[in-house]
Amino acid sequence: MPDTSKKRPGGARPKSDRLEATRTKVLEAALPNVAFDGWTPRLLREASETAGVSHGEMRLAFPDGILDLVDFFLEDGDRRMEEALAGRDLAAMKIRERITLAVRTRIEVDLHAREAMRRAITMFALPTSGARGPHSLYRTVDAIWRATGDTSTDFNFYTKRATLAGVFSSVTLYWFADDSENYARTWAFLDRRIEDVMRFEKAKAGVKNIASRLPDPFALLGRLRYGKG
Repeated sequence: MPDTSKKRPGGARPKSDRLEATRTKVLEAALPNVAFDGWTPRLLREASETAGVSHGEMRLAFPDGILDLVDFFLEDGDRRMEEALAGRDLAAMKIRERITLAVRTRIEVDLHAREAMRRAITMFALPTSGARGPHSLYRTVDAIWRATGDTSTDFNFYTKRATLAGVFSSVTLYWFADDSENYARTWAFLDRRIEDVMRFEKAKAGVKNIASRLPDPFALLGRLRYGKG
C-alpha cells in the first residue's frame, strides 16, 4: 500500500498523502462488493462509510465520483505490477520474455478481482467515461514498458506503446472469459500474441533496411522537376 508515514515539519502529513490513504481505504472497502453491486455511486458512498471516511473527505479524494475510484483501482494495479516486477531479474531476460512476464504480472495482480476489473474496463469503454479508457490503457502499457527497462524517446516510444495496447487489451478480454485451470489458455494466447508482435517487428525492420537503400523519392522528384536528373 502507498506509504503514508511521511510527515512535514510540525507533524502534519502532506495533503496528497492523506488523500492517497483515503483512496486506498475506500478502494479496499469497495472491492468485496463490486462483483455484486458494480462500480456505482452507491458503492462509493457505502465504501466510504465502511472505511470511516466523511462525505467531505470522499469528495476531496474522488472529485469526479465513481469514475475516480475506478481510475484509482486501475492505477493501483499498475503500481502493484511494478512492485512485483521490481523483484525479478529482468536484465537477464530477452525483451520478449520481459514483456510477456510484465503483461502476465499485470493481469495476475488482479486475479482476486477479475470481476471488478471486467466491470472497470466495461465502464471505461462507455462514452460517458470520456477519455478515461484510453488514458488508463496508455498508463498501463507505459508502466509495462518502463518497468521492463524501455528508454526509447524517438518514434519507437509511441509505436511500442500502441502495439502493446493492442496486445494487452486482447489478452485481458480473453482472460475475462477464460475458465481453464490456472488460466492456462490465457497465457497460451498471450504467448501467441507476443509471437505475432515479434514477427511484425522483424518484418518492419526488414522494410526499413530495404527502404534505406532505395533512392529518396522527394530528392528524385526535385531532380526531375528542375532538370537535374
